[in-house]
Amino acid sequence: MTNALISRLTEELQTAETDGTYKKLKTIEGPIGDKVWLKDNGEVILLSSNDYLGFANHPEIVSTARDALLSYGASTASVRFICGTQDVHQTLEKDLAEFHGTEAALTYSSCWSANTGLFSAITSTGDVILSDELNHASLIDGIRMTAKDVVRKVYKHSDMEDLEAKLIEYKDAPSRMIVTDGVFSMEGDIAPLDQIVALAKKHHALVVLDDSHGLGVLGETGHGTAEHFGVMSDIDIFTGTLGKALASGTGGFVAGPKAVTETLIQKSRPHLFSNALPASVAAAGSKSLELLSRHPETVQALQEKAKNFRIRLKELGLNPLDGGSAVVPVIVGETATAIRLAGEMLKKGIFVTGFGFPVVPEGEARLRFQVSAAHTEAELEEAAQTLKSCLGGGD
Repeated sequence: MTNALISRLTEELQTAETDGTYKKLKTIEGPIGDKVWLKDNGEVILLSSNDYLGFANHPEIVSTARDALLSYGASTASVRFICGTQDVHQTLEKDLAEFHGTEAALTYSSCWSANTGLFSAITSTGDVILSDELNHASLIDGIRMTAKDVVRKVYKHSDMEDLEAKLIEYKDAPSRMIVTDGVFSMEGDIAPLDQIVALAKKHHALVVLDDSHGLGVLGETGHGTAEHFGVMSDIDIFTGTLGKALASGTGGFVAGPKAVTETLIQKSRPHLFSNALPASVAAAGSKSLELLSRHPETVQALQEKAKNFRIRLKELGLNPLDGGSAVVPVIVGETATAIRLAGEMLKKGIFVTGFGFPVVPEGEARLRFQVSAAHTEAELEEAAQTLKSCLGGGD
Protein backbone atom coordinates (compact mmCIF):
# COMPACT_ATOMS: atom_id res chain seq x y z
CA MET A 1 0.00 0.00 0.00
CA THR A 2 1.18 3.54 -0.76
CA ASN A 3 1.66 6.30 1.78
CA ALA A 4 -1.11 8.26 0.06
CA LEU A 5 -3.54 5.40 0.62
CA ILE A 6 -2.66 5.03 4.29
CA SER A 7 -2.91 8.78 4.78
CA ARG A 8 -6.34 8.89 3.19
CA LEU A 9 -7.62 6.03 5.34
CA THR A 10 -6.22 7.66 8.46
CA GLU A 11 -7.93 10.96 7.66
CA GLU A 12 -11.25 9.21 7.00
CA LEU A 13 -11.03 7.41 10.35
CA GLN A 14 -10.19 10.64 12.15
CA THR A 15 -13.19 12.33 10.53
CA ALA A 16 -15.46 9.51 11.68
CA GLU A 17 -14.08 9.87 15.20
CA THR A 18 -14.72 13.62 15.16
CA ASP A 19 -18.24 13.21 13.74
CA GLY A 20 -19.17 10.61 16.36
CA THR A 21 -19.77 7.87 13.79
CA TYR A 22 -16.70 5.73 14.54
CA LYS A 23 -17.57 2.11 15.33
CA LYS A 24 -15.59 0.65 18.22
CA LEU A 25 -15.47 -3.05 19.00
CA LYS A 26 -16.49 -4.11 22.49
CA THR A 27 -14.85 -7.04 24.24
CA ILE A 28 -17.07 -9.62 25.93
CA GLU A 29 -15.29 -11.66 28.58
CA GLY A 30 -17.31 -14.85 28.77
CA PRO A 31 -20.28 -16.55 27.08
CA ILE A 32 -23.28 -14.90 25.43
CA GLY A 33 -26.49 -14.80 27.48
CA ASP A 34 -29.18 -12.42 28.67
CA LYS A 35 -26.34 -10.72 30.52
CA VAL A 36 -22.66 -10.60 29.58
CA TRP A 37 -19.46 -9.42 31.23
CA LEU A 38 -18.07 -6.57 29.16
CA LYS A 39 -14.48 -5.40 29.50
CA ASP A 40 -14.34 -2.01 31.24
CA ASN A 41 -18.12 -2.07 31.90
CA GLY A 42 -18.75 -5.16 34.00
CA GLU A 43 -22.04 -7.06 33.77
CA VAL A 44 -24.61 -5.58 31.38
CA ILE A 45 -27.95 -6.67 29.90
CA LEU A 46 -27.33 -7.76 26.31
CA LEU A 47 -29.88 -6.64 23.72
CA SER A 48 -27.63 -6.73 20.65
CA SER A 49 -27.31 -10.47 20.08
CA ASN A 50 -29.04 -12.77 17.58
CA ASP A 51 -29.26 -15.42 20.32
CA TYR A 52 -33.04 -15.39 20.06
CA LEU A 53 -33.65 -18.72 21.80
CA GLY A 54 -30.92 -18.46 24.43
CA PHE A 55 -29.03 -21.36 22.83
CA ALA A 56 -25.58 -19.74 22.60
CA ASN A 57 -24.40 -21.25 25.88
CA HIS A 58 -26.90 -24.09 26.16
CA PRO A 59 -25.21 -26.99 27.99
CA GLU A 60 -26.43 -29.65 25.53
CA ILE A 61 -25.16 -27.69 22.54
CA VAL A 62 -21.82 -26.94 24.20
CA SER A 63 -21.41 -30.58 25.23
CA THR A 64 -22.26 -31.82 21.73
CA ALA A 65 -19.76 -29.41 20.15
CA ARG A 66 -17.05 -30.48 22.62
CA ASP A 67 -17.66 -34.18 21.96
CA ALA A 68 -17.47 -33.64 18.21
CA LEU A 69 -14.25 -31.66 18.63
CA LEU A 70 -12.68 -34.58 20.48
CA SER A 71 -14.02 -37.14 17.99
CA TYR A 72 -13.35 -35.34 14.70
CA GLY A 73 -10.62 -32.84 15.53
CA ALA A 74 -10.53 -29.08 15.03
CA SER A 75 -10.86 -28.96 11.26
CA THR A 76 -10.98 -30.89 8.01
CA ALA A 77 -8.24 -28.56 6.72
CA SER A 78 -9.88 -28.92 3.32
CA VAL A 79 -12.76 -27.88 1.13
CA ARG A 80 -15.67 -30.27 0.81
CA PHE A 81 -15.08 -31.75 -2.65
CA ILE A 82 -11.40 -32.55 -2.04
CA CYS A 83 -11.45 -34.34 1.31
CA GLY A 84 -13.41 -32.08 3.61
CA THR A 85 -16.73 -33.91 3.88
CA GLN A 86 -17.34 -35.81 7.10
CA ASP A 87 -20.40 -37.79 8.04
CA VAL A 88 -21.31 -35.13 10.60
CA HIS A 89 -21.76 -32.63 7.73
CA GLN A 90 -24.08 -34.99 5.91
CA THR A 91 -26.10 -35.56 9.09
CA LEU A 92 -26.59 -31.82 9.55
CA GLU A 93 -27.65 -31.39 5.93
CA LYS A 94 -30.17 -34.20 6.27
CA ASP A 95 -31.51 -32.55 9.43
CA LEU A 96 -31.77 -29.13 7.72
CA ALA A 97 -33.62 -30.63 4.75
CA GLU A 98 -36.07 -32.44 7.04
CA PHE A 99 -36.62 -29.29 9.09
CA HIS A 100 -37.49 -27.26 5.98
CA GLY A 101 -39.39 -30.03 4.21
CA THR A 102 -37.02 -29.94 1.24
CA GLU A 103 -35.33 -32.62 -0.81
CA ALA A 104 -31.81 -31.65 0.19
CA ALA A 105 -29.62 -29.06 1.92
CA LEU A 106 -26.02 -27.90 1.63
CA THR A 107 -23.95 -26.12 4.27
CA TYR A 108 -21.60 -23.18 3.76
CA SER A 109 -19.05 -21.40 5.94
CA SER A 110 -21.65 -18.65 6.52
CA CYS A 111 -25.03 -17.51 5.26
CA TRP A 112 -23.15 -14.69 3.54
CA SER A 113 -21.28 -17.36 1.55
CA ALA A 114 -24.51 -19.23 0.86
CA ASN A 115 -26.26 -16.12 -0.47
CA THR A 116 -23.29 -14.93 -2.52
CA GLY A 117 -22.74 -18.41 -3.91
CA LEU A 118 -26.31 -19.30 -4.85
CA PHE A 119 -27.55 -17.07 -7.64
CA SER A 120 -24.61 -17.05 -10.04
CA ALA A 121 -24.46 -20.85 -9.89
CA ILE A 122 -28.12 -21.54 -10.74
CA THR A 123 -29.08 -18.73 -13.15
CA SER A 124 -28.57 -18.56 -16.89
CA THR A 125 -29.12 -16.26 -19.86
CA GLY A 126 -32.35 -14.28 -19.67
CA ASP A 127 -33.35 -15.46 -16.19
CA VAL A 128 -34.95 -12.74 -14.05
CA ILE A 129 -34.31 -12.09 -10.36
CA LEU A 130 -36.78 -9.84 -8.51
CA SER A 131 -35.40 -8.68 -5.16
CA ASP A 132 -37.02 -6.71 -2.32
CA GLU A 133 -35.30 -3.34 -1.96
CA LEU A 134 -34.56 -3.93 1.74
CA ASN A 135 -33.05 -7.39 1.35
CA HIS A 136 -29.90 -8.20 3.29
CA ALA A 137 -26.59 -7.07 1.83
CA SER A 138 -25.53 -10.67 1.21
CA LEU A 139 -28.53 -11.23 -1.05
CA ILE A 140 -27.85 -7.97 -2.86
CA ASP A 141 -24.20 -8.87 -3.39
CA GLY A 142 -25.05 -12.42 -4.45
CA ILE A 143 -27.51 -11.17 -7.05
CA ARG A 144 -24.99 -8.61 -8.33
CA MET A 145 -22.52 -11.45 -8.93
CA THR A 146 -24.71 -13.12 -11.54
CA ALA A 147 -23.76 -12.96 -15.23
CA LYS A 148 -24.45 -9.80 -17.23
CA ASP A 149 -27.17 -11.52 -19.24
CA VAL A 150 -29.21 -12.26 -16.09
CA VAL A 151 -31.88 -9.60 -15.48
CA ARG A 152 -31.72 -8.11 -11.97
CA LYS A 153 -34.62 -5.96 -10.79
CA VAL A 154 -35.57 -4.51 -7.41
CA TYR A 155 -39.19 -4.18 -6.29
CA LYS A 156 -40.37 -1.70 -3.66
CA HIS A 157 -40.27 -3.01 -0.12
CA SER A 158 -43.09 -5.53 0.40
CA ASP A 159 -45.02 -3.84 -2.43
CA MET A 160 -47.03 -6.57 -4.12
CA GLU A 161 -48.35 -4.32 -6.87
CA ASP A 162 -44.82 -3.43 -7.91
CA LEU A 163 -43.74 -7.06 -7.69
CA GLU A 164 -46.62 -8.25 -9.85
CA ALA A 165 -45.99 -5.53 -12.42
CA LYS A 166 -42.42 -6.78 -12.79
CA LEU A 167 -43.55 -10.41 -12.99
CA ILE A 168 -45.87 -9.42 -15.84
CA GLU A 169 -43.17 -7.32 -17.53
CA TYR A 170 -40.86 -10.34 -17.66
CA LYS A 171 -43.51 -13.01 -18.30
CA ASP A 172 -41.55 -14.47 -21.22
CA ALA A 173 -38.30 -14.98 -19.28
CA PRO A 174 -36.91 -18.53 -19.10
CA SER A 175 -37.13 -18.37 -15.30
CA ARG A 176 -38.28 -15.79 -12.76
CA MET A 177 -37.15 -15.83 -9.17
CA ILE A 178 -38.58 -13.76 -6.29
CA VAL A 179 -36.01 -13.18 -3.55
CA THR A 180 -36.90 -11.90 -0.08
CA ASP A 181 -35.82 -11.86 3.52
CA GLY A 182 -38.35 -13.40 5.88
CA VAL A 183 -37.63 -10.87 8.61
CA PHE A 184 -35.91 -7.67 7.52
CA SER A 185 -33.08 -7.30 9.97
CA MET A 186 -32.94 -3.51 10.21
CA GLU A 187 -36.71 -2.95 10.20
CA GLY A 188 -37.96 -5.91 12.19
CA ASP A 189 -40.94 -6.32 9.86
CA ILE A 190 -42.02 -9.54 8.16
CA ALA A 191 -42.27 -10.11 4.42
CA PRO A 192 -45.87 -10.76 3.23
CA LEU A 193 -44.86 -14.25 2.28
CA ASP A 194 -48.38 -15.55 1.73
CA GLN A 195 -48.95 -12.87 -0.90
CA ILE A 196 -45.54 -13.48 -2.47
CA VAL A 197 -46.30 -17.19 -2.76
CA ALA A 198 -49.70 -16.43 -4.33
CA LEU A 199 -48.05 -14.22 -6.95
CA ALA A 200 -45.36 -16.82 -7.58
CA LYS A 201 -47.99 -19.47 -8.24
CA LYS A 202 -50.03 -17.15 -10.46
CA HIS A 203 -47.02 -16.17 -12.57
CA HIS A 204 -45.04 -19.44 -12.39
CA ALA A 205 -42.08 -17.98 -10.50
CA LEU A 206 -39.76 -19.46 -7.89
CA VAL A 207 -39.47 -18.13 -4.33
CA VAL A 208 -36.11 -17.84 -2.54
CA LEU A 209 -36.42 -17.06 1.17
CA ASP A 210 -33.54 -15.99 3.41
CA ASP A 211 -35.00 -16.68 6.84
CA SER A 212 -31.96 -15.94 8.96
CA HIS A 213 -33.94 -13.78 11.43
CA GLY A 214 -37.13 -15.84 11.18
CA LEU A 215 -35.88 -19.36 11.84
CA GLY A 216 -36.45 -20.18 15.49
CA VAL A 217 -38.38 -16.94 15.97
CA LEU A 218 -41.60 -17.15 13.94
CA GLY A 219 -44.20 -19.86 13.53
CA GLU A 220 -45.84 -21.99 16.17
CA THR A 221 -42.85 -24.34 16.33
CA GLY A 222 -40.10 -21.98 15.21
CA HIS A 223 -39.94 -23.12 11.60
CA GLY A 224 -39.86 -19.48 10.60
CA THR A 225 -41.65 -17.05 8.33
CA ALA A 226 -43.01 -19.75 6.03
CA GLU A 227 -44.62 -21.56 8.96
CA HIS A 228 -45.94 -18.24 10.26
CA PHE A 229 -47.91 -17.85 7.01
CA GLY A 230 -48.63 -21.56 6.47
CA VAL A 231 -46.63 -21.79 3.24
CA MET A 232 -43.70 -24.07 4.18
CA SER A 233 -44.27 -26.39 1.23
CA ASP A 234 -44.52 -23.49 -1.23
CA ILE A 235 -40.99 -22.12 -0.76
CA ASP A 236 -38.64 -23.38 -3.45
CA ILE A 237 -35.30 -22.47 -1.88
CA PHE A 238 -34.46 -21.53 1.71
CA THR A 239 -31.23 -19.94 2.87
CA GLY A 240 -30.31 -19.36 6.49
CA THR A 241 -27.72 -19.40 9.21
CA LEU A 242 -26.61 -21.63 12.07
CA GLY A 243 -25.34 -18.58 13.93
CA LYS A 244 -28.46 -16.72 15.04
CA ALA A 245 -31.38 -18.48 16.76
CA LEU A 246 -29.68 -21.88 16.39
CA ALA A 247 -26.57 -20.31 17.97
CA SER A 248 -24.38 -23.30 17.11
CA GLY A 249 -21.53 -21.21 15.76
CA THR A 250 -20.85 -19.88 12.31
CA GLY A 251 -22.22 -21.48 9.16
CA GLY A 252 -25.04 -21.11 6.66
CA PHE A 253 -27.02 -23.29 4.32
CA VAL A 254 -29.19 -23.61 1.23
CA ALA A 255 -32.16 -25.99 1.42
CA GLY A 256 -34.20 -26.90 -1.64
CA PRO A 257 -34.40 -29.33 -4.56
CA LYS A 258 -31.51 -31.74 -4.93
CA ALA A 259 -30.92 -30.36 -8.42
CA VAL A 260 -30.09 -27.03 -6.77
CA THR A 261 -27.78 -28.34 -4.05
CA GLU A 262 -25.96 -30.66 -6.45
CA THR A 263 -25.47 -27.77 -8.87
CA LEU A 264 -24.02 -25.72 -6.01
CA ILE A 265 -21.56 -28.50 -5.22
CA GLN A 266 -20.41 -28.39 -8.85
CA LYS A 267 -20.37 -24.63 -9.45
CA SER A 268 -20.77 -22.44 -6.35
CA ARG A 269 -17.46 -20.69 -5.77
CA PRO A 270 -17.84 -19.97 -2.01
CA HIS A 271 -18.53 -23.69 -1.54
CA LEU A 272 -15.79 -24.89 -3.85
CA PHE A 273 -13.10 -22.68 -2.34
CA SER A 274 -13.98 -22.57 1.39
CA ASN A 275 -13.13 -25.12 4.03
CA ALA A 276 -15.89 -27.26 5.46
CA LEU A 277 -17.55 -26.26 8.71
CA PRO A 278 -15.68 -27.53 11.78
CA ALA A 279 -17.28 -30.78 12.89
CA SER A 280 -18.00 -29.21 16.27
CA VAL A 281 -20.17 -26.58 14.57
CA ALA A 282 -21.96 -29.13 12.37
CA ALA A 283 -22.77 -31.38 15.33
CA ALA A 284 -23.93 -28.40 17.38
CA GLY A 285 -26.21 -27.39 14.49
CA SER A 286 -27.96 -30.74 14.54
CA LYS A 287 -28.34 -30.54 18.31
CA SER A 288 -29.83 -27.03 18.04
CA LEU A 289 -32.43 -28.24 15.55
CA GLU A 290 -33.25 -31.12 17.88
CA LEU A 291 -33.67 -28.76 20.85
CA LEU A 292 -35.88 -26.46 18.80
CA SER A 293 -38.10 -29.39 17.85
CA ARG A 294 -38.28 -30.60 21.44
CA HIS A 295 -39.05 -27.21 22.97
CA PRO A 296 -41.50 -25.15 20.91
CA GLU A 297 -42.52 -23.45 24.15
CA THR A 298 -39.20 -21.55 24.01
CA VAL A 299 -40.30 -20.05 20.69
CA GLN A 300 -43.65 -19.08 22.12
CA ALA A 301 -42.01 -17.48 25.16
CA LEU A 302 -39.75 -15.45 22.85
CA GLN A 303 -42.70 -14.26 20.78
CA GLU A 304 -44.57 -13.15 23.89
CA LYS A 305 -41.57 -11.26 25.29
CA ALA A 306 -40.90 -9.46 22.00
CA LYS A 307 -44.57 -8.50 21.72
CA ASN A 308 -44.67 -7.21 25.30
CA PHE A 309 -41.45 -5.24 24.82
CA ARG A 310 -42.88 -3.45 21.78
CA ILE A 311 -46.04 -2.65 23.71
CA ARG A 312 -44.04 -1.31 26.66
CA LEU A 313 -41.91 0.94 24.43
CA LYS A 314 -45.10 2.35 22.88
CA GLU A 315 -46.60 2.95 26.33
CA LEU A 316 -43.51 4.98 27.16
CA GLY A 317 -43.90 7.01 23.96
CA LEU A 318 -40.74 5.59 22.36
CA ASN A 319 -42.32 4.55 19.03
CA PRO A 320 -40.57 1.35 17.94
CA LEU A 321 -41.07 0.31 14.33
CA ASP A 322 -44.03 -2.00 13.86
CA GLY A 323 -43.32 -5.68 13.33
CA GLY A 324 -43.91 -9.14 14.66
CA SER A 325 -40.32 -10.34 15.00
CA ALA A 326 -37.77 -10.27 17.81
CA VAL A 327 -35.99 -7.33 16.15
CA VAL A 328 -37.29 -4.09 17.69
CA PRO A 329 -35.74 -0.92 16.19
CA VAL A 330 -36.27 2.62 17.52
CA ILE A 331 -35.44 5.41 15.05
CA VAL A 332 -33.39 8.22 16.63
CA GLY A 333 -32.27 10.30 13.61
CA GLU A 334 -28.60 10.79 12.78
CA THR A 335 -25.83 8.19 12.99
CA ALA A 336 -23.93 10.14 15.65
CA THR A 337 -27.10 10.29 17.76
CA ALA A 338 -27.58 6.53 17.60
CA ILE A 339 -23.96 5.86 18.56
CA ARG A 340 -24.08 8.42 21.38
CA LEU A 341 -27.31 6.98 22.81
CA ALA A 342 -25.92 3.46 22.66
CA GLY A 343 -22.90 4.68 24.62
CA GLU A 344 -25.07 6.35 27.24
CA MET A 345 -27.20 3.23 27.64
CA LEU A 346 -24.11 1.08 28.02
CA LYS A 347 -22.95 3.25 30.92
CA LYS A 348 -26.32 2.46 32.53
CA GLY A 349 -25.96 -1.28 32.02
CA ILE A 350 -27.79 -1.84 28.71
CA PHE A 351 -25.79 -3.13 25.73
CA VAL A 352 -27.68 -2.17 22.55
CA THR A 353 -26.15 -1.19 19.21
CA GLY A 354 -26.71 1.98 17.25
CA PHE A 355 -26.94 1.61 13.46
CA GLY A 356 -26.51 4.41 10.97
CA PHE A 357 -25.48 5.15 7.41
CA PRO A 358 -24.52 3.23 5.27
CA VAL A 359 -26.23 0.30 7.02
CA VAL A 360 -29.50 2.27 7.05
CA PRO A 361 -30.46 5.44 5.11
CA GLU A 362 -29.25 8.87 6.18
CA GLY A 363 -31.50 10.33 8.87
CA GLU A 364 -32.92 6.94 9.85
CA ALA A 365 -30.28 5.83 12.34
CA ARG A 366 -31.65 3.57 15.02
CA LEU A 367 -31.09 1.57 18.14
CA ARG A 368 -31.86 -2.06 17.33
CA PHE A 369 -33.07 -4.08 20.31
CA GLN A 370 -32.99 -7.85 19.87
CA VAL A 371 -35.11 -9.81 22.31
CA SER A 372 -34.14 -13.30 23.50
CA ALA A 373 -36.15 -15.98 25.22
CA ALA A 374 -33.41 -15.79 27.87
CA HIS A 375 -34.36 -12.24 28.86
CA THR A 376 -36.52 -11.73 31.92
CA GLU A 377 -39.43 -9.31 31.86
CA ALA A 378 -37.57 -7.26 34.49
CA GLU A 379 -34.55 -6.93 32.19
CA LEU A 380 -36.70 -5.79 29.30
CA GLU A 381 -38.47 -3.26 31.51
CA GLU A 382 -35.10 -1.92 32.64
CA ALA A 383 -34.03 -1.55 29.00
CA ALA A 384 -37.20 0.36 28.13
CA GLN A 385 -36.90 2.69 31.10
CA THR A 386 -33.20 3.29 30.39
CA LEU A 387 -33.95 4.29 26.81
CA LYS A 388 -36.62 6.70 27.99
CA SER A 389 -34.17 8.22 30.46
CA CYS A 390 -31.42 8.61 27.84
CA LEU A 391 -33.87 10.30 25.47
CA GLY A 392 -34.67 12.80 28.19
CA GLY A 393 -37.96 11.32 29.25
CA GLY A 394 -37.32 10.56 32.89
CA ASP A 395 -34.81 9.47 35.50
